[in-house]
Amino acid sequence: IKMSDSRKRKLKAGKYYGLQSFLQPGCPISLSGPFRDNVRLFLRECGQLEEYNVEGMPIWCTFLVHENRGFTVPLYTIEECVKNSVHPLCDHCRCSGWSHHFVSKRKYHFIIPIDNDWNKPIEDGVLDLQTHILHGLIHSNGFGHLLCINGIEGGSKFVSGRDVMDLWDRICTTLHSRKISVVDTSRKRNMDLRLLYGVSYGHTWFGRWDYEFCLGSFGITKDKYDRALEILNSLELDIIISEMHQWSVIKKLVCRYRDMSDTELITIQDLFRFMLSLKYRIPQKDYKPKTRLKVTSKKENNVRCRKFSNMASKLDSRWSVKRLEDVANVVVNGLKKTKNCGMSRQEVRDMARLYIGDTGLIDYVLKSMNNVIVGEYVVRRAVNSATGVLEYSLKEVNQNDESVDRVGRVDSVVTRYSQNDVYKDVAYLYQHVLMESDSEMVEFAARTILDCKNFTKTWPFNDDADEFLRFICRVIPLRKSSVGEIVVVPLHATISELKTACENAMQDTYCAMEKLKVTEIVELDGLDDNEVIFGSVESGSDITVRGFGVDLLTGGDLGYEGGEDNWVVSCKCGAKDDDGERMIACDVCEVWQHTRCIGIDDGEGVPSVFMCYKCCDSIGEQMCTNQLDGMGFVDWMMVPVASNVYSDLCY
Repeated sequence: IKMSDSRKRKLKAGKYYGLQSFLQPGCPISLSGPFRDNVRLFLRECGQLEEYNVEGMPIWCTFLVHENRGFTVPLYTIEECVKNSVHPLCDHCRCSGWSHHFVSKRKYHFIIPIDNDWNKPIEDGVLDLQTHILHGLIHSNGFGHLLCINGIEGGSKFVSGRDVMDLWDRICTTLHSRKISVVDTSRKRNMDLRLLYGVSYGHTWFGRWDYEFCLGSFGITKDKYDRALEILNSLELDIIISEMHQWSVIKKLVCRYRDMSDTELITIQDLFRFMLSLKYRIPQKDYKPKTRLKVTSKKENNVRCRKFSNMASKLDSRWSVKRLEDVANVVVNGLKKTKNCGMSRQEVRDMARLYIGDTGLIDYVLKSMNNVIVGEYVVRRAVNSATGVLEYSLKEVNQNDESVDRVGRVDSVVTRYSQNDVYKDVAYLYQHVLMESDSEMVEFAARTILDCKNFTKTWPFNDDADEFLRFICRVIPLRKSSVGEIVVVPLHATISELKTACENAMQDTYCAMEKLKVTEIVELDGLDDNEVIFGSVESGSDITVRGFGVDLLTGGDLGYEGGEDNWVVSCKCGAKDDDGERMIACDVCEVWQHTRCIGIDDGEGVPSVFMCYKCCDSIGEQMCTNQLDGMGFVDWMMVPVASNVYSDLCY
């Protein structure tokens, strides 16, 4: 796109914030209302309205500057009016189990384009691209979807996926999103990350930001998903070596990484987690140290030390670096009191629990603390030769000691490997241990995890201690599963003012509620409209209202996100709703089923006419009955549907 100088200047105009600090608490705004109100304030305070639009939709731009590297990233926010949209209903809601949600009046798209488009205006069709560094959609009711994320490995030259996810999480948290879904189909080197990370960490890559199991495809429940993770996580390496027919290669890989690790690797989870951690320690290209490591003593042979803060920033942990550092400081302060006598692991753990409530966090840090520098001390870990107990001790940092370095023993051992080597080994183990296992149990568990792609993060409804009252308002007698809408009123609001607030919230959020008039609040029935609600109903509770003017009929498709809901799913896998997988409908009973469940492979085309097993069985019984009644087989085959279906498609 060739732009004039004036157009370039317009693109550069805007508001600038730090990429990694933007929307940290209070930076630059603090919001306490529902999403529908917060997003407007966000655009007014942090966005610059562009002088052009896309397909009739207004666009705001916010510039984010990387604090260390200095490049500037444009964050675009596009407001889509559902009534003017080509696709008013949301397929993402339907596949997330939110078909019962009322259609929201507005959708907000948060987009960071790919690097090459940072200095170009947004074009038509931007909402359909999958190349964006970030594309998130949030409905005006606070429910939304993370549609696209592409970091360094997804084509960006500047922004990592972790930085993008941190930004997206801050956007959702600050604007008070209620629930965000993501369909995890991310892959790396032909490995599905939801399986690789599930085995390694017990959660997907998105689980680091608290995205949890939402819906499983093919009728899989959360219990089945958790059980599958448990089966794979607990696979013991020694048993794998003894049972695999590629045992020589598997054994060689396991022994190689066991030699590298400071801790014992027992299960496949231990092994994968350690191997994935190496990507932060190994340089992109192989190199040879110019000088040998200094031997400081026989006990500390070839041991160098790392700064704990540097190591923590590179760990693939679900805890923040600050929390890891806090635990490390607690451990050091406790060890200082022993006057270099050392403490057993259990003693250190018990001491840390006096200050840190999360025992999983403590165990994670202790596992990482060996030959690390915290403040002015080096934390050492070794087995006491007299007692046989693992002990932690301190040593003051001596800046002249060459053993105090920025890398650790593991780093010096693995410099001869490249990241390509590690990922090649991970991919080999992934393929032969998980995907091509001779164990039916392992094969089934892996397939179960791969069939779970839908994950969500939920922000609980919080009633802040301030001068406002907050409620979840639902309109009856509509669907009981309606999520309701957040209503905020002043502390001394009257019942009449609460009714008005409920009307305004529903009218502003949902298409079917534009003409709603609230006549009654069930929980306050019998009280005068002029009475103050404070003390009559507890802030933070649910309230139900009655009224008139709800339009779920003449509005056509703008009632529920799932549309008219006049189709039925009933598959032998147990699925009763659309889960995003490929389906086909029976031409007789019109019930939808998964193509995979009826024997049609994903790469195979579907027949132009299809009959399900139940209808085939029913027709078969009818054939027998007709023959017994004197109708010939040829006469029966003249029945229209059967002549095309039974002979060709009953398999």
